[in-house]
Amino acid sequence: MTPYSLAFYVHAVTTGTVLGLRPDGSPDEGAAVLGTDFAESDFGRAMCRDYGLAEFHYHRARARDPWAGHHFSLQVYRLARRDRTLPGEVLRARYGRFTPRLRFEKLERLLRRRGVPLVEIPEYPGNAPYYRTFWQPASRTAVSFIAVHGEYSTPDGLRVGDVYKIQAPVTAEEVALRRARAR
Repeated sequence: MTPYSLAFYVHAVTTGTVLGLRPDGSPDEGAAVLGTDFAESDFGRAMCRDYGLAEFHYHRARARDPWAGHHFSLQVYRLARRDRTLPGEVLRARYGRFTPRLRFEKLERLLRRRGVPLVEIPEYPGNAPYYRTFWQPASRTAVSFIAVHGEYSTPDGLRVGDVYKIQAPVTAEEVALRRARAR
């Protein structure tokens, strides 16, 4: 993995942004930064723009309302497919080559050295024991990785310890809810 692509992940977890794009931004802001090469799924009141590695999700109350950013996720597991279109043209041009796997241990160590702690939070029952999730409170970003391989529960291209996805925002309220459910 190039140091530049590691820098991308560290920056995303530290800031809760992708190239400065906040999770609550607009689709136009996303296109201005990540370009117009995306797949779009529009469900009326929910929409997703898929840029390869990065997905931005938007919601609106009514069809005539403007889209408001809801969250983004970095679908790191997709890199294991070795699809030449990933991570997306803009990210590849800025950060270079992305390797098929990102080791959680390596990312966590780099974050810790920069004073950016990750705190483990309870996993959703449907994902346990296959995944573990760690949260960065200041940036409200979560990193999920493969904890146990499951034949139908985890991607074949990943190994135990590989990052599955990075998502923001994960609010303190959501973390509290997850902790309450785990008790």
